[in-house]
Amino acid sequence: MTDDPTTRTAAPVTSTTSLPVLPTGRTAEALWRRTLSGSWVPITVATVALFLLSPIVAPGSLAPAPLLSMLPFASVLAIAAAGQTLVVQQRGLDLSVPGMIALAAVLATALPQQYGWDVWPAVVVAVVLPGVFGLVSGGIVVGLRIMPLVATLGMNAILLGTVFAIANGTPSGAADQLNQFALNRTLGIPNTLLIALVVIAIAAVVTHRSIIGRRLTAVGVSEPAAAVVGIRFRMYQILAYGFAGLFYGAAGVLLAGYTKTPPLFLGDQYLLPTVAAVVLGGAALTGGISSIAATAVAALFLTQLGQLLRSVGWPDALQLIAQAVVLIAVVLLREYVPALLRRRAVRKLRAA
Repeated sequence: MTDDPTTRTAAPVTSTTSLPVLPTGRTAEALWRRTLSGSWVPITVATVALFLLSPIVAPGSLAPAPLLSMLPFASVLAIAAAGQTLVVQQRGLDLSVPGMIALAAVLATALPQQYGWDVWPAVVVAVVLPGVFGLVSGGIVVGLRIMPLVATLGMNAILLGTVFAIANGTPSGAADQLNQFALNRTLGIPNTLLIALVVIAIAAVVTHRSIIGRRLTAVGVSEPAAAVVGIRFRMYQILAYGFAGLFYGAAGVLLAGYTKTPPLFLGDQYLLPTVAAVVLGGAALTGGISSIAATAVAALFLTQLGQLLRSVGWPDALQLIAQAVVLIAVVLLREYVPALLRRRAVRKLRAA
């Protein structure tokens, strides 16, 4: 039997074009979560808006002198917040930040002044020793299954006791070499900012491009899944705390050099800002995807916000309240907006 073209049935015609599909609640929820989780875009837009608003609210707030006085503190906060990012990525929260920064500061100042050390060996010890204490905290959290809040809070008490023991209860001044390095500028840029840019750039590349960084992210997203593919997740969780300690140590050394005579409770003012910077940078407190670069931008945002509020006469107490309000607002947006989108989608489906 021959195939008659006149009687052949036409095949269904398909087209690569389709009618536009309205976004569902799930699509909108996913878009919202991608916007607020691990992305540098929202905090960068907010930071640019803040800098544009600053001269309007407080004329002269972006003059060279205020800007150059703000950038070193933003740099210190960015480095410390990078360490907090690594801990939050592993579903933890590091409350030992004040003790870590204070320990680094007292080692960098007291070892040369009270114990006769050379400056730069003291600086190396001041950066490395907090990393060792971080490994101990990670070991306690991972090995003994102690809640991170409890373990790091206890470690903070130990660190503060160590600080008083080393300093003999009296703060020491930073050596001239360290002080001048922290105060000087290279090509008009503060050395503290240059150090922060180098540290953040290296950390961002390592966490996003290297095998170690990808495995840290995988462990933060799901321990069971990481274990299935052969990742030693406990080791990487401990390493996260150790790396965080190194960041805190670097921040403490820079802050000690810049302030010349750091108080023994130098790090107390950095606990809430580091957490706020991590959250504003898009990292979820439940762990997983995070961005150290976004955290650094958030640190700049918070420091400039404090500078602006100080310019209009707000005391330090109200500045802390403002930081807390910003933090709570971001957390509420991240948690409740997706829930509202889901409910709206369910109502639409029922109505249809």
